[in-house]
Amino acid sequence: MSSDVQSTFITAAVADTNGISVAAAVGNNAALTIGGALASGGAVVFDQPRNITILSAGNDSSKSFTVVGTDETGTAVTESITGGNAGTATGTQHFATLASITAVGNPAGDVSAGSGTSIVAPMFKGRMRLKGLYAVNTGTAGTVTFRDENASGDIRMQFNTIGTADTSVYPDIPDDGLMFKEGGYVAYTQTKLSSITVFYA
Repeated sequence: MSSDVQSTFITAAVADTNGISVAAAVGNNAALTIGGALASGGAVVFDQPRNITILSAGNDSSKSFTVVGTDETGTAVTESITGGNAGTATGTQHFATLASITAVGNPAGDVSAGSGTSIVAPMFKGRMRLKGLYAVNTGTAGTVTFRDENASGDIRMQFNTIGTADTSVYPDIPDDGLMFKEGGYVAYTQTKLSSITVFYA
């Protein structure tokens, strides 16, 4: 008898602080040049949907940066990130793709942009029932959250990873599995989970 169970393997690259745009001067109300290691053709397609970081060499705390792209569901999104004071500003929106970053105001010095560590990865973008999973830990413990529909959807399950690198865990799933009516998404911090394989039907 054949099985209708499928699997998705999820892993995310290490954050890259200038992978979107390398440090450079940015004009008043001008766009950053999308040309870092993660970019191709002036845009970015991330390995997994993740947040954005912007590093300011000067004091940009009175400025902001408008980030445009698509989220984990493929929906067009825009996020405004307030600049940092000779430091890094971290966004909260998760981007699957990035089209542009534009300064609002005149940055005080060089600016770079990169990928963050907050991940929201799709298991399956449709009705699904989670049947099982296999996770590989990093050296830092953290919480993995399973959400319905999108990054802010209802929480269906959570579990804590173990802070021992390269060990694995098999969290128990109820016999009938967990239902995700509008698609299932795994939210975690890249430094706290090496990879996860989910099994669904």
